[in-house]
Amino acid sequence: MKKNLFYVLPALMVLASCAPRIGSSDYSYSSVGQASNAFPCTVLSVRTVNVNSDDNSAGTLLGGVAGGVAGSTIGHGRSANTLGAIGGAAAGMLVGNLAQDAMMSQGGYEYVVRTDSGQIYSVTQGTDNLVAAGQRCLLINGNPSRIIAYY
Repeated sequence: MKKNLFYVLPALMVLASCAPRIGSSDYSYSSVGQASNAFPCTVLSVRTVNVNSDDNSAGTLLGGVAGGVAGSTIGHGRSANTLGAIGGAAAGMLVGNLAQDAMMSQGGYEYVVRTDSGQIYSVTQGTDNLVAAGQRCLLINGNPSRIIAYY
């Protein structure tokens, strides 16, 4: 059983490091060099939100494999090992799904802003830069859109 944990723990650590970065200063390679429209605006409201993963399949799969391997070591005889593997896989899938959900959950801010032309937008982003209600800012309309302070 301890040998199995030796392989599972590094895999869980790799999974945890895969959480996407959602801050206003984080850019993907594909968005670098792409022009985006920027609109001067004023922040109407700010609220904290939770940003959760859309897909927990990697955690479910990894947990199922780890649980199956660990469960197969339970009992003596082929039937006990098989039943242990099936039960371990089911439990591992549940735990892996919950673990990935917990590791991928991040805090964020939802900004509601009014552009100088009167349009109202809502943008959710990470917590790396807080812009306060009433503050002038820029809405950068891209993929992803972001709110940054306007100096």
